[in-house]
Amino acid sequence: MCGLTGFWDLKTSFKEQEGLDLAKKMADQIQSRGPDSFGSWMDPKAGILFAHRRLAIQDLSPEGHQPMHSPSKRFTTIYNGEIYNGPDIQKELIKKGYTFRGHSDTEVMLAAFEEWGIEASVKKFIGMFAIVLWDHKEKKVILIRDRLGIKPVYWGWQGDVLFFGSQLKSFYPHPSWKSVMDRQAVTAFFRFAYVPAPLSIYEGFQKQRPGTIVEIFNDKSFKETVFWSLEDVRDQGKNNQFMGSFEDATDALETLLKDAVKKRMLADVPLGAFLSGGIDSSTVVALMQAQSAQKIKTFSIGFQEDRYNEAVYAKEVANHLGTNHHELYVTTKDAQSVIPHLSDWYDEPFADSSQIPTYLVSKLARQFVAISLSGDGGDELFAGYTRYFIGSQFWNTSQKLPTFMKQSIEKGLKLLPENFWNSLQYIMPKGTLPSHLGKKILKARELLKATSLEGYYKILVSQWENPLSVVKEGQEFFAPCWDALNNKDLSSVEIMQYLDTLTYLPDDILAKVDRASMAVGLEARVPLIDHRVVEFSWRLPLDMKVHQGKGKRILREVLKRHVPDHLFERPKMGFGMPIGDWIKGDLREWAESLLSKDAIESSGFINSGPVLEKWKHHLSGKQNWQHALWLVLIFQDWVKKQK
Repeated sequence: MCGLTGFWDLKTSFKEQEGLDLAKKMADQIQSRGPDSFGSWMDPKAGILFAHRRLAIQDLSPEGHQPMHSPSKRFTTIYNGEIYNGPDIQKELIKKGYTFRGHSDTEVMLAAFEEWGIEASVKKFIGMFAIVLWDHKEKKVILIRDRLGIKPVYWGWQGDVLFFGSQLKSFYPHPSWKSVMDRQAVTAFFRFAYVPAPLSIYEGFQKQRPGTIVEIFNDKSFKETVFWSLEDVRDQGKNNQFMGSFEDATDALETLLKDAVKKRMLADVPLGAFLSGGIDSSTVVALMQAQSAQKIKTFSIGFQEDRYNEAVYAKEVANHLGTNHHELYVTTKDAQSVIPHLSDWYDEPFADSSQIPTYLVSKLARQFVAISLSGDGGDELFAGYTRYFIGSQFWNTSQKLPTFMKQSIEKGLKLLPENFWNSLQYIMPKGTLPSHLGKKILKARELLKATSLEGYYKILVSQWENPLSVVKEGQEFFAPCWDALNNKDLSSVEIMQYLDTLTYLPDDILAKVDRASMAVGLEARVPLIDHRVVEFSWRLPLDMKVHQGKGKRILREVLKRHVPDHLFERPKMGFGMPIGDWIKGDLREWAESLLSKDAIESSGFINSGPVLEKWKHHLSGKQNWQHALWLVLIFQDWVKKQK
């Protein structure tokens, strides 16, 4: 795992020492991504420079050092990621006459490009990767991002200078860097809590879309090639449904997952796994331990607040599987101490509060290992989110109601404040009502207004129901491939899975894990979204995923073969934080410094009225606006640190 950065100046050459100094400054911005070594390469006359920070995982010798040149010297690369089937590809290439100095996947990758070409090669790769290439023959920059968007790539022009790299902050030291915030990106952030691709927070810069190859030429034009498309996977899966029994499908999935996990256990450094005790992480750990002669190291974070603490469940699973388990109970102050650093690690506004425990568990793991496997992706692939099946039922039911009835229900729900609904949880028997009932009632009230599935999904995933009321001169952005709606073979659950896999998974979940783990120099690997597993999941009939009001049916069945179901069958908890309580308590001074009218207006991007109204209601206890307010706090803190 590594950090990449560089530029291509079309008009200005530079001296070698000048380039080296600049390469070092740019790479130092992302040093935590690659703490083991620094490398650079440049062609001053051509105006091209690559800088690299290395986290050594495979081939720890100097033979794995980057930047690296291909056998014929046609390509020079900086690369972030892992190609898990590299040894198999290397054997193919040796048969074709290639020789290798070491056993790094970077060397194998470059040889593959020369033998089969770039597109054919990346289609062979099983892994996660962000790749930058300089083509010496055709004088062009080539950027490649993996199929699911596990590893980040940003790029864009400032005048005649092309920038490219893992994170935007690596561009800051360059003398040509000038930042102008994108109002559309700001508006999108206030809807989703992250900036969705292809946008970035800065005008003229974009996140490269997953599954694409981008060639950039010296006339500033570019060509994007899609080498893997979720839309194609979806359609091919629906046209080639799995025809065996549920047991046959479970066997096939277990075989696939075992191989995906085994491939991600390839390393020359110690590795382990995050373990929450939930279905996804427990499945990954179970398959790791089943294929390891030693005890797998597992890591969990615990909290004193019962509603956020999964550590007790993780420990039970770890004890059953016999892992070498490590857990750390953190205090409120431990968690709060992370907040001042968030804008340094997430160099765009990013407001998924689970970023805090994700960082803490990464920090714990890094004390023992350099790699940790994660269970992310199971919800999107196997319909694990509660909002899939409950949301689908709500949508289908609401569409049968006449408009006047929906309006009456909506008005009725509006009469009672959020804290009334939450208080019912203390009156009714434990487990009778869902957690955060008041928030769910508020969301249901908004969902009744939806007139299309597009509008319904938009409300479902929105943090601010109307971002345009918050952002000054805001510009709406929402274009996650609504062609899905034209496919009559897709259920509403499958449409939500599809859209989440295109947007929420890469831009929230995977971005969160990448930045949190890279902040401590830890490589996180995600076997559940091996592209072969993704393709198989779309071949499965929906009833193999959703059954009797619960998702992940087939994944649960795989896990039952390794762990008794009483250890993981419980309501979904998530990985959140009591942000709402904190900003009324220990963090109130910090919150008020960012939420005052003067502070809001001075940022120049936000209308203070809607924010102050929500803050007032939150402080009074009338409604819990922690998610909406967290967006404002993160944004305000991020803007403050840019000045």
